[in-house]
Amino acid sequence: MQTPLQIWKIYLDTCCLNRPFNDQTQARIRRETEAIQAILARFFTSDWQWITSTVLVNEISKTPDTTLRDDMEALLSLAHQNVSVGAPERTRCAQLKSLGFKWLDALHIACAESGGTDILLTTDDRMLRRAKHFHSQLRVRVENPYTWLEEIAEDEHTRSARS
Repeated sequence: MQTPLQIWKIYLDTCCLNRPFNDQTQARIRRETEAIQAILARFFTSDWQWITSTVLVNEISKTPDTTLRDDMEALLSLAHQNVSVGAPERTRCAQLKSLGFKWLDALHIACAESGGTDILLTTDDRMLRRAKHFHSQLRVRVENPYTWLEEIAEDEHTRSARS
């Protein structure tokens, strides 16, 4: 767990950036959207650092809905750091694929690791299950944004109660 003086370095995958634009009638989608919006707000106040990658930029550039694509690209332009894919990331991607991660998921994880992120957030249940199964072989924690933000809020509450 981070201390109050440290700044979280967070990688949001494409699923997270899409979530606020999904149909909000399901409670889970609304909770995850609210969590992502709260996390984005912390990026914009510089409480936390937002790490992205060329993988994310390229994936979003293929979004067929031009309004959605423009909105997500505008968000991405505000990130603190953009990790490029090079030989180390491609090598790590191959290692992660051998564990059963899908190609894009493996690239996102490899870039998050290269960027020194503390946490990669995703709403992709398949990726989350695989990451939990292989957590000891990953150099970044992978978590659902709602679950993680609840944990952070609880930790901050506990810390402030002790003060």
